[in-house]
Amino acid sequence: MPIIAANFKTNHTRSSTAKYVSLVNNYLKTNSTSDVYIFPTATSLDYFETVANLHIGAQNAYATQNGSFTGEIGTEQLDEFYIKTILIGHSERRHILGETQEMIAQKYQYFKALGYRIIYCVGEPLEIKESGLDATLQYMQTQFEGIDLSYENLVVAYEPVWAIGTGVTATNDDIVNVHQALKKQCSKPLLYGGSVKLGNVESICQLDGVDGVLIGTASWVAEDFIKIIENTKEL
Repeated sequence: MPIIAANFKTNHTRSSTAKYVSLVNNYLKTNSTSDVYIFPTATSLDYFETVANLHIGAQNAYATQNGSFTGEIGTEQLDEFYIKTILIGHSERRHILGETQEMIAQKYQYFKALGYRIIYCVGEPLEIKESGLDATLQYMQTQFEGIDLSYENLVVAYEPVWAIGTGVTATNDDIVNVHQALKKQCSKPLLYGGSVKLGNVESICQLDGVDGVLIGTASWVAEDFIKIIENTKEL
């Protein structure tokens, strides 16, 4: 069964997140499925009593326990809620918020040393994609600099930047070609992300080399996310 992950980005409140997690958790109590991940906003993180295969993670954190880092959260804040799962390398942090590969690798090494489950994101912008598969793979190779791909608690997510939040999903050939190439480099579970929605998630999860999906916009309504889990649980 595929891994299904929801990234709230800058959406939902503490109250709506609690309702969302409760709905998904209640569904999972009576429906056998593989790992499900929910990444709320930092202000919505909390301790949730969940079934074993529902994981609450942080979208981001600084590589520190605590300290003088205005606007950041560290492991002291995550530990309060027993959170041991984190997204690292998302394209919005790379391209909008200016995280360099050096910063990302430092963060990766820090949370790896603490045993966190890491969903590590890679993906190419449109101008690279238009240059062909070789250019795409070369570009993503730079996103693996300083990243230990043998880490036992790693999941990799391929998210083409040009497909995130645009409504444009990569073609099946695009997805398969990149996933097959990445599989030769890394034996960890490999997710696809980029305008995944209820109408295409089942077909995407059945593609060669795809072990699940990381979903943005289409996951923000709990009932829709539950339907996505339902439609993929038999795969």
